[in-house]
Amino acid sequence: MAEIEIIADASDVEIATWLLERLEAALTLDPGEVAISVPGGSTPFPILAELAHAPLDWSRIAVWPGDDRVVEESHAASNVGRIRALLEPAGARIVPLAEDARPPHFALVWLGMGGDGHVASLFPNTDPRADDSARLRRLTPDPLPPEAPFDRLSLTIPALLDSDRLLFVIRGADKRALFEEAGAGGNDLPVARLLAAAAQPVTCFT
Repeated sequence: MAEIEIIADASDVEIATWLLERLEAALTLDPGEVAISVPGGSTPFPILAELAHAPLDWSRIAVWPGDDRVVEESHAASNVGRIRALLEPAGARIVPLAEDARPPHFALVWLGMGGDGHVASLFPNTDPRADDSARLRRLTPDPLPPEAPFDRLSLTIPALLDSDRLLFVIRGADKRALFEEAGAGGNDLPVARLLAAAAQPVTCFT
């Protein structure tokens, strides 16, 4: 079971500062390229916009989406398209998900969580497993979210856990309560399965 630190009422700037410190530390420890994974959705992009201006050696950072909709990068629903628009001008290497992708070890995996307890695109109907033999899967959420009715490519629990640290940014009291319940083993939702198998530090900003 993961050791979870919850930091309440954090601003986007405070979260971006926390990320900057962790990325600087990772770059100091590793002389090569450092890989991170970031989520889609509305919450992360203002934080990423703050981080994009940080004085990092972005040329040594590879950024993977934790999941993506199976659409062209130019589509408004594409996570990697939005990530590329923000971080590629800063110098980061952006890695689109593909069915033959081989996710690396990540210095940091940043996740959101849906109101149904899904992480990345590991929705409850997909029955994600901590012992999944695959590191990436093509999945169909059921029900399909009406705002994004597309199949997904998603890192699996083992791929997400192949990381030094997990970060969650969760807004809203209901989601925080669900996350805390999952962290205490009080449900069997995808987020609970991930947290139950995590051994690395977990930080959750609310």
